[in-house]
Amino acid sequence: MNLTIIKDRSPALSEAESVDILLHATADTELGKVLIARSAKGVCAILIGDTADELAADLADRFPRAMLIASEAAVQDDLTKVRRYIENPAEGLHLALDMRGTPFQRRVWEKLRAISVGRTVSYRELSQVISPYAHPRAVAKACAANPIALAIPCHRVVRSNGDLAGYRWGLERKRVLIQREAMA
Repeated sequence: MNLTIIKDRSPALSEAESVDILLHATADTELGKVLIARSAKGVCAILIGDTADELAADLADRFPRAMLIASEAAVQDDLTKVRRYIENPAEGLHLALDMRGTPFQRRVWEKLRAISVGRTVSYRELSQVISPYAHPRAVAKACAANPIALAIPCHRVVRSNGDLAGYRWGLERKRVLIQREAMA
């Protein structure tokens, strides 16, 4: 949702005068606290953590120029879908997304969304799908920058030997997600 600030009836407004409004709410799930934020285009953040304050600070850091408005009603449907997904990953998680990142990050995130529930890939495999010139470390950095946990399933990326690698939201959460998806 974009809100345009009108000053003294000026005939034209610059891009800098447009304010990005993000509506958000936090809920308890089996994985801990989950904060969902959405713009007029779709969900732009699903953050997982231990406290609502930690998640609110993370959201503010990720979107420093946005006006953040707490509104459980605005994201209630999204929260319901995320809770259902966590409980039963076989249903999938279908949300309209507002992916904000560099072109390379968005390309990695699109490829992540194509990995089916119950399957994992290595950083090397994912980098080869993206481009013969993509480096696995660059792919790992794009995964780490992902602000839309679960809907962009970076938890499905593992080391080449199958071991779990870093996960922005915690390795134990990654382990739980992969196990649940494997059983789905």
